[in-house]
Amino acid sequence: MAHPPLHLGVPEQRLAEPPAATRATLTGLSDILHRADLLNDLAEVERQMLLRTASRSPLLAAAGAYTVASGGKRLRAALVLLAARLGMYDLGRALHPAVAIELLHAASLVHDDLVDHAGQRRGNVTVHARWDADVALLLGDYFFALAASELAGEPDPRIISFYTYAAQTMVEGELNPVTHIEPLATAVAQYYRKIGCKTAVLFEAACKAGIAVAGGDQAQIEALGRFGYDLGLAFQVVDDVLDYTGDEMLLGKPAGNDLREGTLTLPLMYAAAQSRHPLLRAIAGGQRPEPARVAQIVAAVIAGGGAARAMEEARALIERANLQLAAFPVLPARRALAEIGEFVLNRRV
Repeated sequence: MAHPPLHLGVPEQRLAEPPAATRATLTGLSDILHRADLLNDLAEVERQMLLRTASRSPLLAAAGAYTVASGGKRLRAALVLLAARLGMYDLGRALHPAVAIELLHAASLVHDDLVDHAGQRRGNVTVHARWDADVALLLGDYFFALAASELAGEPDPRIISFYTYAAQTMVEGELNPVTHIEPLATAVAQYYRKIGCKTAVLFEAACKAGIAVAGGDQAQIEALGRFGYDLGLAFQVVDDVLDYTGDEMLLGKPAGNDLREGTLTLPLMYAAAQSRHPLLRAIAGGQRPEPARVAQIVAAVIAGGGAARAMEEARALIERANLQLAAFPVLPARRALAEIGEFVLNRRV
C-alpha cells in the first residue's frame, strides 16, 4: 500500500559542501551502484524520505529536512534494494523497507549524537548543537515513528519483525559498553557484541528485508542476513580503525575521538595486548586517558600494530560475508554486494 505524504512544504536547507574525501567516498560507492543500475531507485528513496519527514511542526520539519539533506551513503537502503534484485524485484515493494531502514538509522544517529554530545556529523553541525537537546530527542522519536509508519502497510509481517528486532537490539547495545581491555578474549567478545548491536544488526535487517520482499525463501533470507551482519561488523571495525588512522580534516572530527570519550575499540585492545607502552598499559589497567595524551596514545596504537591487526579482521569478515553470496546467481546485484565489501575495506571516511 502506498504511503502518501501527509504534509508538504519541506523548508529548503542549504548545507555546506561535504569534505572532498567524503565526496570521493560517495563517488566510489556511486560507481558501484551505477553499474548495478540502482541510482534512480535510490534517488526515489531520497525523495520519499524528504516527503516523509515533513511535519505539522515547523521545527520538526526543519530539523528533519536538515538531517535528511545532510546526506550519508544510504548504504543500508542500497542493501535492501540490491538484496531485492537477487529475487523478483519490484521497487514498489522494496521502496518502503528501504526508506524505513534509513529513517531508523537516522533516528539512531540523532540520539547517538545527543548522548555522545557530538558537535558534528558528516561535516555538519548535529541537531542538538544547531537547535537543542529537546529538539534532537523529539526528532529521533519522530523518525522512529516514521519508520514504523512506513512499514504499516507491509503485508509480510517478517519485515516488521526484522526491523523491530534491530531497533530493540540497537538500544540494548548502547547500554552494554566495553568496560575493560583485559583479558583480551573477554574484551574482544564484548566489543563484537557491542558493534553487532550497534551496527551489524541494521545491515542484517536490510539484507533480510530486501530478499524477503522479493520472494526469497528462508535459506536465502538467512544467507543474506549473515552476509549483512558480517558486512556490518567489518564496517564498524574499519570505522574504529579510521578513528586512529584517518585524517582529521577528512573525518570531520579529531583523531582519537573514541579515546576522548572513553570508548574502547579493537585497535586499542590489540595494541595494548602486544605493546608494553606505558600509556597503553595504563589504559589496560583501567585509567581513562588524559586529553593531552590522546595524540601519543593514537601513535602508540598504530606503532603497536593494533590498527593493522583490526584491519586484518575486517578483511576476514568481508571474506566470510562473501561466502554467503555463492548461493545466488551471478547478477549485477550480487557483484555490487561483493564490491560494497571492498568499498567498506578501502573507504577513508
